[in-house]
Amino acid sequence: MLPAIITSILDTDAYKLHMQQAVFHYYPEVTVVAQFRCRSDDLLGQYVDEIIRQVKLMESLALSDDEFNYLSNISFFKSDYLNWLKKWRFNSDLLTIKNEDGVLSITIEGKWLDVILWEVPLLAVISEIVHKDRSPNIGVSEALARLKDKLALFNEKTANMDMSGFNLMDFGTRRRYSFAVQEAVVSYLKTHFHNFYSTSNYLLAYRLGLTPVGTQAHEWFQAHQRLSANLQDCQRNALQVWLDEYPHDLGIALTDCITMDAFLRDFDLHFASHYQGLRHDSGDSIQWGEKAIAHYQQLGIDPQTKLLVFSDSLNFDKAIKIYQHFNHRVKLSFGVGGFLACDIPSKDANTKALNIVLKLTECNNQSVAKLSDSPGKTISQDLDFIDELKRTFSVKQ
Repeated sequence: MLPAIITSILDTDAYKLHMQQAVFHYYPEVTVVAQFRCRSDDLLGQYVDEIIRQVKLMESLALSDDEFNYLSNISFFKSDYLNWLKKWRFNSDLLTIKNEDGVLSITIEGKWLDVILWEVPLLAVISEIVHKDRSPNIGVSEALARLKDKLALFNEKTANMDMSGFNLMDFGTRRRYSFAVQEAVVSYLKTHFHNFYSTSNYLLAYRLGLTPVGTQAHEWFQAHQRLSANLQDCQRNALQVWLDEYPHDLGIALTDCITMDAFLRDFDLHFASHYQGLRHDSGDSIQWGEKAIAHYQQLGIDPQTKLLVFSDSLNFDKAIKIYQHFNHRVKLSFGVGGFLACDIPSKDANTKALNIVLKLTECNNQSVAKLSDSPGKTISQDLDFIDELKRTFSVKQ
C-alpha cells in the first residue's frame, strides 16, 4: 500500500477550480456523468483496490487556512465561492470503480459542482499507483537526470535561435509519474529554464511561487450542449458565460470540442476581441495555428496581439518546430505534460505517460460529446447525438 497520494485539494489543474467557480455561480444544480477511458491497451483493473483506498483517503482533505488565504489573494476568485470551497469535501460515493475482466471501469455521477474536481487527482492517483508498481526503482533522481539530458539537447538545438518568445508551462499533473517527480521537475525548471514561470498545478504554484495557468476544459463546452436552448448556440453560450464570469482574466479559449473549423465559425469579432487567445489540444498543430492567424486577420485583429497555447502531447522537438514556424507572427506558449513529468527511461524500465482520460458523457441526463480534431479522441457513447452534432455544426469526419 502507498501513502496518501493526494494531500491537498490544490493538487489539481487550475482550470478545475476556475470552472468550478463558474459552475457555482451559474449551474449549481446541474448534474453530469463522467467516465474513465484508457486510450491504450493497458489493463489497469488489477489496481482497483488501491485506487479505491486512495479515493477514500481524499475524503478527509480540506483547504488549509494558508491555502484559503492564497486563493483569496488571486483577483478573480470571489469570496462566496471560496467560502463554499473551504467547506467542500470529496465524496467517494459519487464514484463507481470496478475491475471488468482486467479493464478499469470508473463512472462518476452527481452534481457538476462535485464531480468537476475529481478528474485530475483521480487520474494522478491512477498514474502514480501504476508507475510505482511497474517501475518502482524510478524516482526523483532518475527524473532529474533525464530532465538535465533533455535540457542539454534543447539548448544545443536552439543555440542559434532567438528563443525569447518561447514560454514553457508545466501541464503534467494528471499523467505524472508521481507528485514528488512533478514537484522536483517543476522546481528545477523554475531555476534553470528561461521563460518558465507557470504551472497548471495550483499546489505547485502555491509552494514554488509560480503563476497558476488554465481556463476551461472540454467539459465546459460539452455541458453547454445541454445547457443551451438550441444546440447550434452551445459554443457561443459557453464562450459568453465564461466572459461573464471572467471579463478581465483567464481569456484563453479551447477550440476543439466540436473541431476547430466549427469553433471559428462561432468565434466572431466580439469573442476574438475579448479573449486573449486560443489553446490547441488536437489535430495538426501547424494547420491549426495557421487557421487561427488567418481568422484573426479576417476579423481585422493583429495576430501579434494574441496568444496561441499549444498543449497536445508536446515534447521539445515538437515545440521547437511549432515555435520556429510561428515565432514573430503571434505570441506563443507551450504546455508540456508527460514528456516532463513522466518520461524517465532507466536500465530496468521505460516509463511513459499513461494515455488515460476522464470525460463527460452526460449532462442533465442527456448525452454530450466531443468531436475532436483528432478522430481517435472523439468521445461519446451516443452515436445518434454525434450525428446530430455533426449535422448542426457541418462537421465531416
